Amino acid sequence: MNNQKFHREITPLSKGDSFLVFDRIKDNFDFPIHYHPEYEINFILNAKGVKRIVGDHIEEIEDVELVLVGPNLYHGWEMHNCKSKNIHEITIQFHNDLFSESLLSKRIMMPIKDMFNRANHGILFSKKTGEELANRLVHISKLDGMDYFLEIISVLHDMANSRNQKLLSTYTVNYDTFEDDDKMKLVYDYIQKNFSGKITLDDVSDIASMSPVSFNRFIKKRTGKTFVNYLNDIRVGYAARWLVEKDLSVSEIAFKSGFNNIANFNRIFKSVKNTTPSQYRDEFYGMKRFL
Repeated sequence: MNNQKFHREITPLSKGDSFLVFDRIKDNFDFPIHYHPEYEINFILNAKGVKRIVGDHIEEIEDVELVLVGPNLYHGWEMHNCKSKNIHEITIQFHNDLFSESLLSKRIMMPIKDMFNRANHGILFSKKTGEELANRLVHISKLDGMDYFLEIISVLHDMANSRNQKLLSTYTVNYDTFEDDDKMKLVYDYIQKNFSGKITLDDVSDIASMSPVSFNRFIKKRTGKTFVNYLNDIRVGYAARWLVEKDLSVSEIAFKSGFNNIANFNRIFKSVKNTTPSQYRDEFYGMKRFL
């Protein structure tokens, strides 16, 4: 599949975060099919009839759903035949390099390492496993500090050792993420440090030692987006995080994340997240902490 057909999600995880847990009650799945370099666990209750897309696999889900998706594998959930208005969704995201190769090579971590390798196809865990882990997954977002960290590791270990796992996609993603490309990494790091201020195409073209025209072609090929759209995605990612984490007004967050006027911020945020900043803050009020 061509990755430009799908939405490249810029997750709000920063380099200093270990895990991000979303915990929300919703009545609809409306986020487009997307991909990102982070691992993602999705646990969904009371959504029988929803359609799951992971890579080239499409299936209608049951009332208990537990899936692990590997880096850059296309995935999404659509309402399809689901009539429920009380869907409970818990999403856990973490960086693909959170666990070093040295750590994963330890005997106690080998089941998790093997599971991560299989996650390149996407893994559906059995209904029994989902039911057994349900209470722990529901309560993860209520934990703090090291208890929070260790419980997620423990859940990963139990998932890895569970029976009747099913691989979903017949293909895996074998290309490097853009962070691994030397030129793109320079641009990425520059934007991460300076996104709150003015950044021009000339600025980033100079960083990459390319002409503006060549750089626009380059970034389009690597991310599926123009430079402006890529920059806006990063800014919106930070804004989305701050809407939940910080006690700041929408206008304060707009300027803090690099938008020079509130109308432009609202328009771009809605185009990326399919909701207004205020609605996002209300909808994701249950989103729990970064660690």
